[in-house]
Amino acid sequence: MQREVAVTGLGWVTSIGCDGDTAFASLRHSRSGIRPVDWFPGAEDSPVKVAGTVPEFDVSSHAWPLWRYPERYTLRRDALRSLPPHGVYALCATLQALEDAGLAEADVSSPRTGLFCASAGSPLLMRRHLSQIDVSRGARGQPLGVVSSISGTLNFNLGAYFKIKGANMGIVSACASSSHAIAYAMEEIRSGRQERMIVVGAEEVNAETLVPFAAMRALSPSGGPDASRPFDRRRDGFVGTGGAVALILEDTALARSRRARVRAFARGWGQASDGHSIAISREDGDGLARAMENALADAGLAPRDIACINAHATSTAVGDLSEARAVARVFAAHPDVPVSSTKALTGHALSMAGALEAALTCLCLESNFVPPQAHLTAPDPGCACLHLPAAPLPLSGEHALSNSSGFGGSNVALVFRRADG
Repeated sequence: MQREVAVTGLGWVTSIGCDGDTAFASLRHSRSGIRPVDWFPGAEDSPVKVAGTVPEFDVSSHAWPLWRYPERYTLRRDALRSLPPHGVYALCATLQALEDAGLAEADVSSPRTGLFCASAGSPLLMRRHLSQIDVSRGARGQPLGVVSSISGTLNFNLGAYFKIKGANMGIVSACASSSHAIAYAMEEIRSGRQERMIVVGAEEVNAETLVPFAAMRALSPSGGPDASRPFDRRRDGFVGTGGAVALILEDTALARSRRARVRAFARGWGQASDGHSIAISREDGDGLARAMENALADAGLAPRDIACINAHATSTAVGDLSEARAVARVFAAHPDVPVSSTKALTGHALSMAGALEAALTCLCLESNFVPPQAHLTAPDPGCACLHLPAAPLPLSGEHALSNSSGFGGSNVALVFRRADG
């Protein structure tokens, strides 16, 4: 019989807060984490004016001894030497999540506990390491340059730090990566291959990670905390962010046997591809619609059972319309389901986005809260098919859906249930 999956721990290092209480307070009061950045001093035509920066941390340097993080974390020097900057975020978020779940070292370093991670690696360190090799004509290089910079860096470093003995894998599907990580972690537990999974998504907030998207005309050139405007006719691109979010998933029977607090239940998931473009969503939203339909079928639910949707909507012209059409198709018989994108406040966290939004969805279920669509002043007429709440709403049911889409048309939908439902 398929096992039930519980979310028992959450850890946060984000633009809207570096703990769960702060992040949720920002969400409840529509406090933006988007702030000015000056990555190209003196450049009046800089393509990036704002980003979702991470408070309490400074990992802007390529040299780890210069990194700064909250004193409440004690991080070993030998571990820092092989970490990328976003690995500091990831390590701190994971320590938070493990504490939130009430887990000891023996629980984590067990063949029955696994780790799935998602990140794009560290372009900052990759640039530094390759430059050193180039300048020295191959005579010099950083001994830990590979493991600190490539896209598998989180599962290398966190796997060693926490002495992971179960499944350990990095997942890369662009902005759907950490949603895929959650989905396949659910499968590990449902099948009985693992009893517990740690899922971590993390990204850096710097020019090397974010500015390349400006060449694709994907980034907003606007300034101000309201530059991310999902579903608004004024939207002009996404605002990038980074940080880290960690979730602890467990077999519900195990969680109950140790009297753990259940934050939410992970009920189902679905995926489907657009088969359309390397970078642009299908205008009719077909792939995401099928992902949502598959998620509902997996959870054994109908559209009317979903009380709110945390949309992927990044504030891009095509992407938001595509998702609006997908939701309208799947929820044609339930058009009043509230839809909002928390990226208006956080910014778009790239491969970490799915983990961030899944965790926020769990908090909303726990608090019986539907967030309004922040920064929406002039809704796009093409999104008029959606119920985009202008003010917070109470949750009208016990299930929520969280969407993610990535380059190449990868679409993932996750279904969560309120713990007391």
